[in-house]
Amino acid sequence: MKRNAMAVCLLTAAISICAQTHEKDSMRVVNLQEVEIISTRATGTTPVAFTNIGKEQLKKQNFGQDLPYLLSMTPSAITTSDAGAGVGYTTLRVRGTDGTRINVTANGVPINDAESHNVFWVNMPDFASSVKDMQVQRGAGTSTNGAGAFGASINMQTGDFSLKPYAEFNGSYGSFNTRKATVKAGTGLIDGHWSFDVRLSNIGTDGYIDRASVALNSYYLQGGYYTDNSSIKLITFAGKERTYHAWNYASKEAMKTFGRRFNSCGYMYIEDQNGNVHQPDITYDYNLPKVTPLLEQGGRLHFYDDQTDNYTQKHYQLLFNHNFTSRWNLNIGLHYTKGDGYYQEYKGRRTLSEYGMLPFTHNGETVKKSDLVRKKAMDNRFGGGIFSVNYKTDRLYAALGGGLNRYDGDHFGKVLWVKNYIGMLNPDNDYYRNNATKNDGNLYLKTNYELFGGLSAYIDLQYRHIGYKIDGLNDKYDRTAANPGMQKLNIDEKFDFFNPKAGLSWQIDRNSRLYGSFSVAHKEPTRNNYTDGYFTKHPAAERLFDYELGYTFANSWLHAGANFYYMDYKDQLVLTGELNEIGEPMANNVPDSYRMGIELMAGIKLNCGFQWDANATLSKNRIKNFTEMLFKGEEAGTEAWVIKHGDTPIAFSPGFILNNRFGYTYKGFEASLQSQYVGKQYMSNAKQDDCILDAYFVSNLHLSYTFKLPKVKSVTVGCTVYNLFNEEYENNGYAGSGYSLDKQNNKVRYNYAGYAAQAGTNILGHISIGF
Repeated sequence: MKRNAMAVCLLTAAISICAQTHEKDSMRVVNLQEVEIISTRATGTTPVAFTNIGKEQLKKQNFGQDLPYLLSMTPSAITTSDAGAGVGYTTLRVRGTDGTRINVTANGVPINDAESHNVFWVNMPDFASSVKDMQVQRGAGTSTNGAGAFGASINMQTGDFSLKPYAEFNGSYGSFNTRKATVKAGTGLIDGHWSFDVRLSNIGTDGYIDRASVALNSYYLQGGYYTDNSSIKLITFAGKERTYHAWNYASKEAMKTFGRRFNSCGYMYIEDQNGNVHQPDITYDYNLPKVTPLLEQGGRLHFYDDQTDNYTQKHYQLLFNHNFTSRWNLNIGLHYTKGDGYYQEYKGRRTLSEYGMLPFTHNGETVKKSDLVRKKAMDNRFGGGIFSVNYKTDRLYAALGGGLNRYDGDHFGKVLWVKNYIGMLNPDNDYYRNNATKNDGNLYLKTNYELFGGLSAYIDLQYRHIGYKIDGLNDKYDRTAANPGMQKLNIDEKFDFFNPKAGLSWQIDRNSRLYGSFSVAHKEPTRNNYTDGYFTKHPAAERLFDYELGYTFANSWLHAGANFYYMDYKDQLVLTGELNEIGEPMANNVPDSYRMGIELMAGIKLNCGFQWDANATLSKNRIKNFTEMLFKGEEAGTEAWVIKHGDTPIAFSPGFILNNRFGYTYKGFEASLQSQYVGKQYMSNAKQDDCILDAYFVSNLHLSYTFKLPKVKSVTVGCTVYNLFNEEYENNGYAGSGYSLDKQNNKVRYNYAGYAAQAGTNILGHISIGF
């Protein structure tokens, strides 16, 4: 991102105002109400499983890795990274459910993309530096705004204003040329009512995976006006990213041939020692024997330099809070998000007709296939409003809330270059274009009432309506149509969901709590669920019955807990293990499936400075009576081979996860050892032993020291050693299957898989200076 002039000007102004603010303003005792949408949060009497993460916890890990990695120690959570070191395209899975089923909000505003339901954290670089606290709810959770929570929800609250002026610099540098620079400043309270804050961040890395470079820039600006009973806050934050593609992953054979860091994205050809060009398709293992001799004789792989993903996303939020009385409170939020960007890709030997182009003549030969560079772009807008009216007494809490949002997005593609093409390509021509609109409204009523003796009853009722349309041409060529051409999209779907939740919470004594709940959740399909499988039939909406039963204990030095869950799904859209053409996971409905397990948590904090925290999840994730369809050569038009497997493990759902952290503090010194064990994961739903992510155990060591200097509030220097014991592992991948015919014309199954290799031992040094 180019330097944002507005952000720089506001930063300068903020520092100037800080210097001029009267001390009496910062020292006044003023009863100010922070702007926050509290109705979607769980509390100590809400019968759901949740974890709160505070600002200091985030700060102690926030040295450049994306936000999912800052949440990796929460129960049942695992992370993935395309670039191999936690920067760039990363994802979070909770209880085996992928990111499209995790609801994410910031100040109550939906963050999930309205179509994909995903949160692309790469578009929100260093957002953690502007977060006050977060709550991760597991399971269906409480009613919230946006896409349905089918495994977890993440509720983020941005930072408070500061009574006093401040400025802060945070910097990091380490392995793979990974670097981060963040500048923050705030005016403090001006004239007892006004406050302004600003943040600028730059993050970059060359990546562990070959050419998986990442360049990220972001800003965060907020201004607020506060009175004794009201507050209004205007927030804008934005991110701009440019990342080299690294989503193809690599097979085990490819890793043996090219090394663990191999990245096939952007591959063009091999130039041998004599300058001759060879173009074997290296995405298939059977071509690798052709490659090895060329490389051994001095040949060299050539890649397209601009195989990149480019995206800019800008968010605007206007938040209002008013206390009518000590019991009644109103929250209103208006929001708007603008996003635009594109993928640029080199594609070898592509059929020209699939891009709306006619064959051409080159050197006397008719060319129907050629190498080309394509651009797949999107331009979208998302806006709406949310509200909640809250009522609270000593025994009763009630909230009426909801939201109404609209999405409008254009998807289109262009051909930028064709090898040996004679003539000029029209930059205004689209080989596909479609428009999508989505209206999403919800209304919820939730109450929590203390019946007697610490026993509270919880009821949460939500109605949600979705209207979703896609019209135009898809990016896929339909050869089965009467007039072959780009696939026509004419999707017009409406969904009406009723999501009731109820439970009991019993505060047995000051330290112990027992709770149980039953929740119903529904979720509409994503855009990809329609477009990736549009040749067959439309996907179905999902339904979840979520049963939770838990116990927690906490005193001044010990906390412990256990939570049992059983999540019963109808038509769950489970990951198949396959990726679409731009590296996104594909999913299919399965009629009946479940996820069940127990989450165990424990920790101690002693006066000597020692702290220990641990959590573990033992789970069973199954598809009931899974039926698999294989095709000859993976071509959907061939005869299907139907295989009935019985009950099978759900893809990417480990049966055991263990997190452990030892910490020690003494005066300004702090040390911690953080470890995670993740059990094996099948990458397809057919339980194939050659399509597995092996179990892995990874530890990170953190050391830091904080001290003061004259005219400096604090200085912290430290380093983090990631993957301390140099574990060789992969945390993501793809898998698929097909069949061939032997000499007797019998069907023979074959499998294939690719793996996202992760970095070995790597180090990141960091410094923080506060004023």
